Amino acid sequence: MTGKELDRIARNELKTLAKENADRVAQHLVMAGMLIEEDPALAHRHAQAAARRAGRIALARETLAITAYAVGDYALALRELRTYRRISGSNEQLPLMVDCERGLGRPEKALELGRSVDRRTLSVATRVELAIAMSGARLDLGQTEAALTELEIPQLDASTAFSYSPALFDTYAIVLDELGRTEEADEWARRADLAAEALAASGLDDGDETIEIIEVEDDGASPHDGASTEDGGGAERSAGASSGLGEGDSAR
Repeated sequence: MTGKELDRIARNELKTLAKENADRVAQHLVMAGMLIEEDPALAHRHAQAAARRAGRIALARETLAITAYAVGDYALALRELRTYRRISGSNEQLPLMVDCERGLGRPEKALELGRSVDRRTLSVATRVELAIAMSGARLDLGQTEAALTELEIPQLDASTAFSYSPALFDTYAIVLDELGRTEEADEWARRADLAAEALAASGLDDGDETIEIIEVEDDGASPHDGASTEDGGGAERSAGASSGLGEGDSAR
């Protein structure tokens, strides 16, 4: 592992460091990314090493936050995410911050945090992740109808599949089931499977914002028929765009 495996944008972030230190930080960051799924604890140790060497680098603090979340240290994750946001000026990790508040048993604060940013300033994928996190906070409070409403966004469109669609559809199915709307829940769970299959069949990386047409048996598939997907892409085409680092499953 040389550290050169880190993507160009990330490497550019490390240019303010001495070369030897930058190379070492890059190695730790690459290892953290590789290990996050199979060995979160070891990934976290690599992220801690990177942050010690590059405390003023946004990427290092973001990686430390993500690995802290993965090992269940929500307090550390939230603290590091705040630092990341202060350094980078980005709100793209807001959904993870909301989930950290949930993990700390503070769903009211999670909702307050989620409402503190204009969602129009976020990327489409982040808006979807935020809707899922906000829905979870509503469930934590026993507000099941409100949890469903949080998910009824333009991207809840069964005619197209983006990288975020399976998670959105599946979460919608779970909340419907909580409401006792079993048949609808089963249908949205099926649509989640269809979306995942369409994305897998595209042959592109999971992180790509891939649009695929999903065959839907009924015309009333979406609560937002005719709504824009807000990414500038029509429902009749297939396209790709890059997306950021994922942060794993939401706290439940």
